[in-house]
Amino acid sequence: MSQVETTHNPEKSRYEAHLDGELAGFAEYTLRGDHLIVFTHTEVDDQFEGKGVGSAIARFALDDVRRDGTRSVLPRCPFIRGWIEKHPEYADLVRA
Repeated sequence: MSQVETTHNPEKSRYEAHLDGELAGFAEYTLRGDHLIVFTHTEVDDQFEGKGVGSAIARFALDDVRRDGTRSVLPRCPFIRGWIEKHPEYADLVRA
């Protein structure tokens, strides 16, 4: 199985995942001010379901937010919210 490649695409306000050179999924966000990133929607193409694409996007995006260190997260997207609930080591990023 190919490895999921994740990237940040700030021009489209989303984090993306590619498999074998194809866009496999993405997580869209909006920025509110300088200190909040709101995840609004995550989508994985049907042909890539069950291959860890959504989890790869969530982990990469949240690790990027942590690395940056200037923003907290508001997970409006049910997938990102659920992923954080299953991975409590990311709960500190969520806006109180």
